[in-house]
Amino acid sequence: MNTPESRPPATPVNDAGLDVSRIRAITLDLDDTLWPIWPTITRAEGALQAWLDQHAPATAALGRDRNTLRDARNQMVTMRPDLALDMSGLRRESIRWLLQRAGDDPALAEPAFEVFFAERHRVELFDDALPALEFLASRFPVVALSNGNADVHRVGIGAHFHASLNAGNFGVGKPDPRIFHAAAQAAGVETSQVLHIGDDAHLDGVGALNAGMQLAWVNREDQVWDHAPLAPHITVSELRALCRALG
Repeated sequence: MNTPESRPPATPVNDAGLDVSRIRAITLDLDDTLWPIWPTITRAEGALQAWLDQHAPATAALGRDRNTLRDARNQMVTMRPDLALDMSGLRRESIRWLLQRAGDDPALAEPAFEVFFAERHRVELFDDALPALEFLASRFPVVALSNGNADVHRVGIGAHFHASLNAGNFGVGKPDPRIFHAAAQAAGVETSQVLHIGDDAHLDGVGALNAGMQLAWVNREDQVWDHAPLAPHITVSELRALCRALG
């Protein structure tokens, strides 16, 4: 991981210029745009480990070995290519594989996953996320567009969304233009009338731009944009600045 001292300086981003008059709908990434994902996953894995300690101690012992966890994930990717985009399915079946390897009851995979999944939805929103959601939803239909498995209703923010698409349910994920086109259709507008908001320069940025959307790149960590000649229409370090730009 790059530290602030070792991280390369961000290269200047030549924003293409946001055309607010074109915007009729918003598509919005979730993980690392509305909340930081890795603290959430760490807490969820801790809750899962505690549950396994109580209900499947042999599996819990295996789960403390990071190499074993990585092997479980790799095993599932190889054995179940149909789950490649299904983060919930991959997690559930990885737990099942660990249970089987440890000699525990594989049926415990279902309740074990639910412990993980419940905690995965106990996110801590960025300070600017809820005010921005309220602002955006009061002006446009907002469609959640994610490669992850967060459910906006379980998170508690579903009232702000017109619809929600994710890669696991749709069958392809970002940056494939098809999921962006489907999100525009869910909002009832043309793709060119959508502003996509997201943090990942490749998945969100390249995907949205190639699909024909305008892009608001949320660059909270002073990352480098290295996808020239493509460029975001606006780059912001937090969502309040975007809301101000939208008026």
